[in-house]
Amino acid sequence: QVQLVESGGGLVQAGGSLRLSCAASGSIFSIGAMGWYRQAPGKQRELVATITSGGSTNYVDSVKGRFTISRDNAKNTVFLQMNSLKPEDTAVYYCNADVQAGPLNPPSDYWGQGTQVTVSS
Repeated sequence: QVQLVESGGGLVQAGGSLRLSCAASGSIFSIGAMGWYRQAPGKQRELVATITSGGSTNYVDSVKGRFTISRDNAKNTVFLQMNSLKPEDTAVYYCNADVQAGPLNPPSDYWGQGTQVTVSS
């Protein structure tokens, strides 16, 4: 079993910053891509940012220049630094990871439980 545990959400004023963390634990042989998604009330879950095991990143246009995704492969952890936050960034943020449990296992998709980010105007 693999668990993803997120931390770092909270309430912040517009223009402020938050740093999200997500640590993977359990039966892990390797982790491929990791990412952050978000879901605002009444909206579908959307991709925010992804990062490959080699460090290549991808961002949704609305967060480019404000958010930075990074990872610590030794600690199986992915981060999302969020600066210049806007009220429209308010959502539950979910961590996602593509995890291979063993050398003969195919990769599987895992999700964290979500962490609330609220940006007040």
